[in-house]
Amino acid sequence: MPRRRGTGAGPVVHRTARIGLRPTRAQRQRCFGLLRAAGDVWACALEVNAWRWRRRDAPAASYQELCQLLAEAGPGTFSELDSTGARSVLRRYSDAWFSAAARRKAGHADVRFPRRRRALMPVRWYHGTFTLAGRSLRLPTARGCPPLLVRLDRPVPYPAETVRSVTLLFTDGRLWIDATAELPVTVHPTDQRPDPQRMAGVDLGIIHPFAVAGSDGTSVLVSGRAIRAEHRMHLADTKARRRATAARAPKRGQRGSRRWRKTRRRARLIEGRHRRRVRQALHEAAKIVVDWAIEHRVGTLTVGDPRGVLDKPAGRRHNLRLRQWQIGRTLRILRDKAVLAGIRVHLVDERGTSSTCPACRKRITKPRGRMMSCRHCQFAGHRDLAAAFTLATRTPGGAPTTCTPITEQVVTHRRAGRHLPGADPARRDPRRRPPAGGGSVGRRRPAPPPVVGSRSPTSRGEDRQRGLGPPGPRS
Repeated sequence: MPRRRGTGAGPVVHRTARIGLRPTRAQRQRCFGLLRAAGDVWACALEVNAWRWRRRDAPAASYQELCQLLAEAGPGTFSELDSTGARSVLRRYSDAWFSAAARRKAGHADVRFPRRRRALMPVRWYHGTFTLAGRSLRLPTARGCPPLLVRLDRPVPYPAETVRSVTLLFTDGRLWIDATAELPVTVHPTDQRPDPQRMAGVDLGIIHPFAVAGSDGTSVLVSGRAIRAEHRMHLADTKARRRATAARAPKRGQRGSRRWRKTRRRARLIEGRHRRRVRQALHEAAKIVVDWAIEHRVGTLTVGDPRGVLDKPAGRRHNLRLRQWQIGRTLRILRDKAVLAGIRVHLVDERGTSSTCPACRKRITKPRGRMMSCRHCQFAGHRDLAAAFTLATRTPGGAPTTCTPITEQVVTHRRAGRHLPGADPARRDPRRRPPAGGGSVGRRRPAPPPVVGSRSPTSRGEDRQRGLGPPGPRS
């Protein structure tokens, strides 16, 4: 695709997919060499500005000035890293510097300019400098060095001609490639095109990530209990792992043993897997909402912004729940999928929506459970759906629109995170106990030999495995 789009081209969105690498030993060493060279470029930018600060000179922060300094350094300064990859690091440094300067100018005195060195820095190559064919990726290197050919563990989910850039990075104990594509906004048929006048309210939550209600009485409720269970099980595993490895942790000033480095690498892999599971579940939940909106031709989603609750201390346990909620990421995922489908997203204040009757607009005492009832108009329904219906009547300016009486609702229940352990009986997490009502408890083992002078507390004819009947033949 051309870099400069024509005037008649339609709107586009940029999507990024993270794909793992399957390099050989030599390719892995070359990839880490590129990342270390990028870290050297970052360190050079920090040192140059440190020298200028000592001499009371103006900092070198603009991208053009940094590129001039890179050209003066000459080729071959940063090993196999080519000029395109080095400039991507300088672009990242320039953006971070000007972002910090803008925030300090706005009054945030605690914001610091970039000054921390990094051993490994992501490297980005733009369209025209790399070659992507199926699962094979050719990355450019410095002049005189052979190009780097790597293999992806899965094909890029976007057409090859739409990929605008690829980024090599190391995170979660693995080498990854971030492929960013430029995709056009979906064009629907005339009779199926979303109508901007049709609005639906979206209420965000922890137990239910999305509760959507339309003005026609239809609604969808997405359950996120599998996501919450994943957070809880991961927290329990993290605590147990830290207790088990506390004795092996190096003291202050010590380097650490090879066993400790293996333990830390295993912990990083587990943390990365947990984050990928939760991220995929949030994408599934947002896709359910967007598909429902397309089916009902909803062109505008009015989303309540609950980020104001993050500034209120609510205790150790509830603060942990709020941090695990990932409100900002949930909003970004929903907005990204909605824009790609041609649906507008508006953020409004959600204060009072869970304690306001959507039928008569009178205040209701917040219930302890999920169901709420109004003693003024005898309305009864799910609390999150009632909040979503109230959000559908609000506009970004703050003034509510005309209230439409709620008729008999048609609620669609969906569940996000079916890929998580324990969400499906066929993929039950082995850490969970088997159900008490029955089910397989595994292969029966032979009874231990009796101890002389002792008596088993189990009476004759009684089985230790409850609910399984008489004991079977022993091996």
